[in-house]
Amino acid sequence: MPFVAHRALGWEPVVIDESWGLKTVRQGSAYSVCNSLYCRDCGFVFLDIRFSDSELASLYHAYREEEYTELRERYEPGYKARNDGLNAGMNFMDEVESFIAPHLSFPAKILDWGGDTGKNSPFRHGENQIDIYEISDKETLPGTRRVSEAELKQTHYDLIVSSHVLEHVPYPGDLIADMVSVMNEKTLLYIELPYEDIMNAADHGGASPYGKKRHWHEHINFFSRRSLEKLLEANGIEQIAYRELNMKGGANCQAVFQILCRRKPKDAAQA
Repeated sequence: MPFVAHRALGWEPVVIDESWGLKTVRQGSAYSVCNSLYCRDCGFVFLDIRFSDSELASLYHAYREEEYTELRERYEPGYKARNDGLNAGMNFMDEVESFIAPHLSFPAKILDWGGDTGKNSPFRHGENQIDIYEISDKETLPGTRRVSEAELKQTHYDLIVSSHVLEHVPYPGDLIADMVSVMNEKTLLYIELPYEDIMNAADHGGASPYGKKRHWHEHINFFSRRSLEKLLEANGIEQIAYRELNMKGGANCQAVFQILCRRKPKDAAQA
C-alpha cells in the first residue's frame, strides 16, 4: 500500500543500500507492512489498517486533484490517464437511473452521501432536489447543494445514494447505520460498489480470494455478495432489487454491484 501509506500516514518507502551499514538486513526497497484479512463466513476481504478520521481526511483531501494525482502517478504509473476518465464522470448513468426509477416517485428529494461535486448523482437533470453530503470542501454542480449533518437530519428523503463509498471507509457498518438513521420506511437506499475481480470470480464458482490480495490502493474493503447482504441485514435493511452490471469500454470500466433497498418494517425488524 505504498501510495495509501504515504498519503494517509506519511510513511514513505525507503531504499536500503550499503550506506546503511546493516549486516543482517538485505538491501532493497522497504515498504510499509500491512495484512489482508479474510472472513471465512461471508468472504469479505479487507485491509487490517483502519484509518482514523484525520488519516482519512489526509487521504482524501483535494481528492483526484493535482497533488493527489501526481503522488499517485509516482507510485502507480498510468494513474493520471485513468484519473482523467474518472473525472469525466460516470459513463453508465442511464443504467443506474433505469435500475432505480421503477421504484421511485418523481419529483424526488435525493441525498447523495459522499457524492463529491454531484457529477455522478442520479436524476440530477430534472426537477428533483439533489443534496450532497461530503467530507471534501469542493463546490457542487449547479442544481445541487451541499448539506450539513444537521440539515440532512431535518429532511425526509425519498432516495439516499451511496455510490462507490463503502469500499473506502474504515467502518462500513457504521456508515450504513448513519444512513439508516435518516431513513424512514419509505426511503429507498441505493448502494453501488465495485465488484472486484477476485470477489466476482469467487462468487461465480472460482477460487477463494483468500491470499490473493497483496497490494492495497484506496479501496480497503472488497465485498462479496454475501458479505454485503449480511452487512445490510445487520442494519435492518431489506433488498428490493439486485443486479450485477458489467461495464465494457472507457477508462472507468468495471463490474459493479447495484442494490436497491429500504428499512425493514418495524415489526419485521423486531421479529
